[in-house]
Amino acid sequence: MTTVVSFVIVIGLLILIHELGHFLVARWAGVGVERFSVGFGPVLLRWRGKETEYCLSAVPMGGYVKMMGEENPLEGGGSGTVDPAKSFSLKPLWARALIVFAGPGMNFVLAAAIFAGVFMVLGRPVLPSVLGRIQPGGPAAQTGLQPGDRVVAAEGQPVAHWEELLKAVHASQGETIQLVVVRGSEERKVALTPLRTRVRDIFGDEREIWDLGARPYTPARVGEVLPGTPAARAGLRARDTVTALDGSSILTWDELAEEIRKRPARTVRLTVDREGQTLTLSVTPQPIRERGPQGEEIEVGRIGISPTAVVAYVRSNPVVAIGEGMVRTADMTALTAIGLWKLITGQLPASTIGGPIQIAVAAGEQAKQGIASLAFFTAVISVNLALLNLLPVPILDGGHLLFFAIEAVLGRPLSLKKRELAQQVGFMLLLLLMVFAVYNDLARNADQFIRFFK
Repeated sequence: MTTVVSFVIVIGLLILIHELGHFLVARWAGVGVERFSVGFGPVLLRWRGKETEYCLSAVPMGGYVKMMGEENPLEGGGSGTVDPAKSFSLKPLWARALIVFAGPGMNFVLAAAIFAGVFMVLGRPVLPSVLGRIQPGGPAAQTGLQPGDRVVAAEGQPVAHWEELLKAVHASQGETIQLVVVRGSEERKVALTPLRTRVRDIFGDEREIWDLGARPYTPARVGEVLPGTPAARAGLRARDTVTALDGSSILTWDELAEEIRKRPARTVRLTVDREGQTLTLSVTPQPIRERGPQGEEIEVGRIGISPTAVVAYVRSNPVVAIGEGMVRTADMTALTAIGLWKLITGQLPASTIGGPIQIAVAAGEQAKQGIASLAFFTAVISVNLALLNLLPVPILDGGHLLFFAIEAVLGRPLSLKKRELAQQVGFMLLLLLMVFAVYNDLARNADQFIRFFK
């Protein structure tokens, strides 16, 4: 039930805000609106305003704004006789383009508003400046730092969070920096020289950073278990803490991940603490092919779990929160755009494409972790929806903007017949993509469906 309710809330909000963008800018531009619908299919609720009919329909997978004089049969068709002053098709090109862009634009605004609201009310999630895994031979190891050490100052400036420590390291540009470290009740000063190193981002692309040779401390506590994975089949649950692997003590998440990584297709015994009860579970890491440090292809183990981060929340004042919300939205937009490009060019496997079922499952998981997690998830999906709608595919907002660009170049719009044909092709492509996404969802969440129907 949590999954269904969370899905309806997230998708409903995103569709409402998207269509509200089209509606408000259309009214601002003087375009008459015949119908404002959230959802498709049979109408559940309807009420009529002075000019517009407002509808809530049964299928919450989209919506539309039917404007007067709009020649778009796939979204409600054109009107009959209308007041030329209120006709969409008779408005200047810039006004029509602005109306179309307003839908995705409002999704960007929603994402920024959610991020800003969370940063202002609940706070920005930050990691404590506590060292976890120490890289052998790295700068931190050479200065004698150990897991559990807390950095409280860098170059004379107080440090409370991991991101503040990273900023100090990056700002050094390889110059030696002075750190103040607390170990137990003892405070001492160390001089650390960051090392330039190459790391891979979430897409596997390499980039250079200045590194202190240590990771933030994260306990070996399970945050999420992906459905259908070895961990799910073995019975691991969220909030389980792994204390040993094959009898060897595990203290941090990095240790757990590294040991599993080294054991593809080899069954291991995990000692787990579950609410004070000690359990022993057997799990066989799934072999995954990936690129090694030198670019070679290697086989590593994965069991399908993510950590529970030890985070604190730092609130921002309203002005700072708005700026942080805009920056976070821009970062998420760039990240999503890169991901879309890699999907289109085949650099990411098509199996990563998810659909409504995966969104529902993820929404339910985020809701269980709290309102902040669900809010962040909604903002991320809002950015994804905005970018997907801006793709130059007929029937999407980006397809309409493409038609307007062609009109600007030719000095006249494409014929209605050509636009209808293009939209029919676009509709079929979108339908095929949806079917493929649902297939991926069913394959990815097969275990959950089997348990549901048993």
